Amino acid sequence: MAMHVVIGAGSIGTNVARLLIDRGESVRIVTRRGSGPEYPGVERAAADASDPVRLAELTRGAKVIYHCANPPSYTMWEQMLPPIQDAVISAVRANDAVLAITGSMYAYGPQPGGMMNEHTPMAATGHKGRLRKRLWEQALNGEIHTVEVRGCDYIGRDSNGLYSVVIEPAMKSGRAAWVPADLDAPHTFTFNGDMAQALVTLGNDERAWGQAWHVPSPPAISIRELAQRYAAAAGRPPVKLIPMPRAAMRTAGLFVPAAREMAEMDYQWYSPFLMDASKTADTFGLAATDLNIIISDQVSAARA
Repeated sequence: MAMHVVIGAGSIGTNVARLLIDRGESVRIVTRRGSGPEYPGVERAAADASDPVRLAELTRGAKVIYHCANPPSYTMWEQMLPPIQDAVISAVRANDAVLAITGSMYAYGPQPGGMMNEHTPMAATGHKGRLRKRLWEQALNGEIHTVEVRGCDYIGRDSNGLYSVVIEPAMKSGRAAWVPADLDAPHTFTFNGDMAQALVTLGNDERAWGQAWHVPSPPAISIRELAQRYAAAAGRPPVKLIPMPRAAMRTAGLFVPAAREMAEMDYQWYSPFLMDASKTADTFGLAATDLNIIISDQVSAARA
């Protein structure tokens, strides 16, 4: 069996590992503390992914390496992501493997009308978007087979996003939730299971290599409507959402580094933010999971 190595055991890395095991593949998942899904067949290894020597040992013989690692805080991106990228590219090159990167929409920056497809220029002005652009260009120029799979904000069980951070706590407490966003602006959300499926599919298909692709995702929806649908699935009254003035996070950013990093990306939430993934759907036959299925499964998981 070909060995697949997954770097990171967050929402995406865990789903990738489980999907590969279900396909009968050999999987090793690498995290700093050796954590990861307790899933039959998944081998867990502890390592600093930025250590090229250790990572080379753990990826020996790998066919595909999935880069799903993400620092726990925006404030750590510049410090942690470049050395991880260097080590991963070195490991991929040593094994003549394929590098499948978990990407995002950050490199595009704000776009007129909010619509992005794979031909949209990478025109980020913020430092996190410029970093994502630089890392992707480094992979493309690294003399390796690589693909970057890009999705929007995640929904789905175990995802750390709008539902788990804002909607679910408000439903449980019965209190209103303050949201730093335009509640009625259409926004694309990506199911973490669809991201994992796209990574596995494209990482193993040479037609995808050397390009960035978008994950087929449900039709864009406003935060207000999404919250209402979560509440309905949970059998609870609609959550009262209060839009936070855009200036509030920016003011907080003068004193709180994390708030400053969030404010840099607020263009995603105060205007339409739309992703077109028709190229991926047409080329590989992938389709988005129905939003009702995603919501029902996520609410059920939260209850459990």
